[in-house]
Amino acid sequence: DIIRGKDLFIGYDEKDRKEKKQLQQNLKKIFGNIYKELKKKNGKKEEIETRYGSDKDFFQLREDWWTANRDEVWKAITCKAERDDTYSINTGNGITSFDFKCGHEESRVLTNLDYVPQYLR
Repeated sequence: DIIRGKDLFIGYDEKDRKEKKQLQQNLKKIFGNIYKELKKKNGKKEEIETRYGSDKDFFQLREDWWTANRDEVWKAITCKAERDDTYSINTGNGITSFDFKCGHEESRVLTNLDYVPQYLR
């Protein structure tokens, strides 16, 4: 959610607000560069400009990037996990655990973790 710009919970004091603003600026710069590169490729400049051009913070591009890359990001996050480490979710009926290196060997990404606010993880 940080990449998508929807969960930037860092805290409440002035220092935290400055860090949050800096993070947003950095993400805007990174995705601005991705936007420029996309316009150069595959002769799809008009299509890219139509989809992302009016969004100066690149939220739609960030969302699309996350959708395209989430599997690899989760693999990177869990690559150092030990064999017996687990992620778990509370299903309301108890706890459901996902074994095997925090889901790293699962065929699907633990999408439920994408949408849990950062401060609750």
